[in-house]
Amino acid sequence: MLELADYILAHHERWDGAGYPKGLLGEAIPMVARIIAIADSYDAMTSERPYRKVLSENSVLAEIRNNAGTQFDPKIARIFIEKVLNQQWNKYEHIS
Repeated sequence: MLELADYILAHHERWDGAGYPKGLLGEAIPMVARIIAIADSYDAMTSERPYRKVLSENSVLAEIRNNAGTQFDPKIARIFIEKVLNQQWNKYEHIS
């Protein structure tokens, strides 16, 4: 359980070391925390918030790509875009 708490705490770390609470950099951030970080950001961008509307699919893709290598692990960002987003978006593209 303690290990899970560490992952949750570290999901605000950034690939470039500018995150918090410890300012971890790159591979020093646990892999699970890097995955949680991108999933959490995706959820924030695609969910209605009191302070802003949902972002478009293209805006979300651009945001993830633009932050790969700074906010996000670039390998995780690429996998997320190719394997998670494309599969999900393709599933709904042909529904009329």
